[in-house]
Amino acid sequence: MPVMPEPIENLTLALERLPGIGPKTASRLTFFLLRAPEEVSLALAEALTALKSSTGLCEECFNITRSDQPKCEICVSDKRDEGMLCVVEEPLDVLALERTAGYFGRYHVLHGVLSPIEGIGPEDLKIRPLLERVHAGKVREIILATNPSMEGDATALYLQQQLAGSGVRITRLARGLPVGGDLEYADQNTLLRALAGRQDLS
Repeated sequence: MPVMPEPIENLTLALERLPGIGPKTASRLTFFLLRAPEEVSLALAEALTALKSSTGLCEECFNITRSDQPKCEICVSDKRDEGMLCVVEEPLDVLALERTAGYFGRYHVLHGVLSPIEGIGPEDLKIRPLLERVHAGKVREIILATNPSMEGDATALYLQQQLAGSGVRITRLARGLPVGGDLEYADQNTLLRALAGRQDLS
């Protein structure tokens, strides 16, 4: 089997590490970039560099924001209800819920779920800052919008236990979402029904 030049091998291996990209797709992308005009490759390289250098986490909700903005646009907006807090697993879930145009509160991004098998405990997630936000006294309702999976349900149950006695209404998205599915792949109508039919866990 012929050996490719090192730059081609390196890019192919880097692309293979991306989710949903196998060896064949990685090779096709590599050779596309090799044949494409130089400005295409340069634009991609600049975008990848800026992805890390120009983004950060919102200091309040931990959603993705620009590195020169301590808080994201949702947290600084006076049009959002700060008394309603939707807890999600990942920033992609915020995008999915925002696409419904049916939620006008704020968010809290955990950056994962509890998973003892993978060694992920409460201290590995943004749970402590969530509890601090609730204890600050401005939150009326917490919507637990973790994915309807074993880990998502375990995380929601843990949060429910931690928030018991806080006086805050605790709800869970209704089961309009398929078990084992992810928020980012759900259609808008399903998400709207799930928001409208959320269940009270208080």
